[in-house]
Amino acid sequence: MINLTENASKKIKEMIASEDNDKLFLRLGVRPGGCSGFSYGMGFDDEEQEGDVLFEAHGVKLVVNKDDIRFLDGVNIDFKESMMGGGFTIDNPNAIASCGCGSSFRTKEEAGTPSDC
Repeated sequence: MINLTENASKKIKEMIASEDNDKLFLRLGVRPGGCSGFSYGMGFDDEEQEGDVLFEAHGVKLVVNKDDIRFLDGVNIDFKESMMGGGFTIDNPNAIASCGCGSSFRTKEEAGTPSDC
């Protein structure tokens, strides 16, 4: 299960509405690299692939490749505003370590491929 907060869902809907493609959805993934071993990937897509797992929260369609579910199960995605601007945050219960920027992590089972952020 992957959770999007209402704030994250609202922001994603706004971003999708600004695009000229009503078939867009959010794709979340993991790739090797980053300070701690794995990095998150998040962006819009309009084509599902074989092996994708579909989630929906607050009217937002979210897709994750089945191979990345082991890293992302239980993740909570939020959008937070601050005086410095706004951004998405990912709270990952599978991560045992993450870098200061919060975009890189490792799990108990897998260290990934650490690299410069």
